[in-house]
Amino acid sequence: MDIMSLLLQAANLMLTGMVGVFIFLSILIFAVKSLEKLSDPQQPEEVATRAPKKSFSGVSNAHIAAITAAIAQYRTKK
Repeated sequence: MDIMSLLLQAANLMLTGMVGVFIFLSILIFAVKSLEKLSDPQQPEEVATRAPKKSFSGVSNAHIAAITAAIAQYRTKK
């Protein structure tokens, strides 16, 4: 076999694979959008009306002191 026929065969195989993946992903997107339409239409509104999450106030001073002491103890063991 010469190099040209091998390159043509590789290009054909690559194109076939890319078309197959494109078709599979297109079917998958269509299926997901169809399932989304079948789901409860009130769900997006419920998500928007949820109460906002509480903001995290930070780490307490006791935790910071414990972590600092543990790091200092670890460093002295070396």
